[in-house]
Amino acid sequence: MNYGCQSMVGKIKSILLKDPKDAFISQEYLKDHYKQFHYIGCPNYKEVLEEYKTFEKVIKQYVEDIYYLPINDNVGLDSIYTHDTLKITHKGAIYFPMGKEQRKGEPNATREYLESIGIPTLGCIEGEGKMEGGDVVWIDEKTVAVGRGYRTNDKGIRQLKEIIKDFVEDVIVVPMPHGDGKEACLHLMSIISLVDQDLAVVYSKYMPVFFREYLIRQGIELIEVPDEEYDYLGSNVLALAPRKCLVLKGNPMTKERLMKAGAEVYEYEGNELSFKGTGGPTCLTCPIYRI
Repeated sequence: MNYGCQSMVGKIKSILLKDPKDAFISQEYLKDHYKQFHYIGCPNYKEVLEEYKTFEKVIKQYVEDIYYLPINDNVGLDSIYTHDTLKITHKGAIYFPMGKEQRKGEPNATREYLESIGIPTLGCIEGEGKMEGGDVVWIDEKTVAVGRGYRTNDKGIRQLKEIIKDFVEDVIVVPMPHGDGKEACLHLMSIISLVDQDLAVVYSKYMPVFFREYLIRQGIELIEVPDEEYDYLGSNVLALAPRKCLVLKGNPMTKERLMKAGAEVYEYEGNELSFKGTGGPTCLTCPIYRI
């Protein structure tokens, strides 16, 4: 099968999801586990399923091939966020250890499934190395930015550089702020979502000056997310194709600014599905192949 996503904005041809029925299991399961996963509140299971229908409908409209991670006893609620455990390059998948102890089983579960459908493994971040998929942002096919914070450390970045050295020319290390602390899931993708090669949604308050200036020098127009919409995952925008994107409903200013920049914007209700677990549309999806 075709695979490779050294882009955040190319048209998605195939994607990896996980149905909430296989991650959240039931209302009782959610009540028993949401606190240990640091959710803002306990999701309503029935509403999650309804919200997911809308989300999934948009994905199906734009993506030809959709694959679903199966239910697995070695993973928990956060396995619904398929983006975090890996990145799929043109040479194969790179798997990452997870910061939350409750997510340690996810990389192996994902690897087992993807290998079964023909996606080879290129490498893994191992030992004392730390990295999560939300900290890895492709600027273009030869350039990748990596957030260095609580979820991704220097040893992990050194390992990544070694794995990709034959086909990536530049790795930009972006220091991440303390933010709301170690337990908060602050990734590089929390503060930047590319929606085209020359357009990005950003939250500049958490962005180092050098990186913001770099983006501007590259000719990338920056759409700023207001504080209140950042808190509602407004900066978490999934590019389905260049300037065709999916956002969490409830971020009207970000939506309006995207539309003014010529983007086609789709929304889904995600208070239960996304907000309570702080995982927006990019977190819920792992593109397997972009063109």
